[in-house]
Amino acid sequence: MKAMICTNYGSPDVVKLREVAKPMPKAKEVLIKIHATTVATGDCRVRAFNSPLTFWIPMRLFLGIRRPRNPILGVELAGEVEDVGREVTKFKKGDKVYALSGMRFGAHAQYICMSEEGILARMPSNTTYEEAAAIPFGGTTALGFLRNAHIQQGQQVLIYGASGSVGTAAVQLAKYYGAEVTGVCSGKNAELVRSLGADHVIDYMKEDFTESGVRYDVVFDALGKISKSIGKKALKPSGIYLTVQGQGIVKVLAKDMVILQELVEAGKLQAVIDRRYPLEQIPEAYCYVETGRKKGNVVITVAHDH
Repeated sequence: MKAMICTNYGSPDVVKLREVAKPMPKAKEVLIKIHATTVATGDCRVRAFNSPLTFWIPMRLFLGIRRPRNPILGVELAGEVEDVGREVTKFKKGDKVYALSGMRFGAHAQYICMSEEGILARMPSNTTYEEAAAIPFGGTTALGFLRNAHIQQGQQVLIYGASGSVGTAAVQLAKYYGAEVTGVCSGKNAELVRSLGADHVIDYMKEDFTESGVRYDVVFDALGKISKSIGKKALKPSGIYLTVQGQGIVKVLAKDMVILQELVEAGKLQAVIDRRYPLEQIPEAYCYVETGRKKGNVVITVAHDH
């Protein structure tokens, strides 16, 4: 099979298209023929290995000393079950699925094996493979953080970084939960954020949200770009501050993927795709993501020879 291999830590050109062995599913695994994946900021961090110095040694031990232990990066995917292990009961050949492989990576390839107990579910029936692949990471992250905040109907919620992959999902999910949503993004992305349901949009280039006089029940930094001290300035006395930076990624359950599937099918959540690239152009996708200007998700289409 074809896969994009991260041959070393470094710039986007360390990622090369290679022919590698097609995986075989173990007893409780499914073999997925990948049709779409994504390049996210997390992929860029792993490939470049630009972690803070304090995390250098533990992260190298975890990921790999000189190059990633799993050289096939990528954590989101959508595709079709091509084969199943002898003990698999939840999926069958031909099922259309979408998944989050997490720190196991492996999605930047034509095939991947995943446990049937993994973060894996049937993809929404009303999406394309590309749209389905753009949901798992941002959707599960936003869902987990907002759930931890015990978000309630009528609350005022501010999403900082509302036009990113996590932010676009968070705006839609906060509206689904009945909150009054304020999105913070650049002016050029304001219409996008409004179209996703935001009641108010603040252009961070022109206005400081902490000086508006509005106080929020929840401030969610979906980019990890503002400090806790800044975020708390805009909170009500009993308000909750959340950030993807330093708090880690929330625990994701397979049932979260089913929840997202149902929300997409009900028209309450949609994928936001900025650009699409073919598998062999993943280095170009990395370059674009690293500009910091992407809206929503950058999707990679994966072709197969017939």
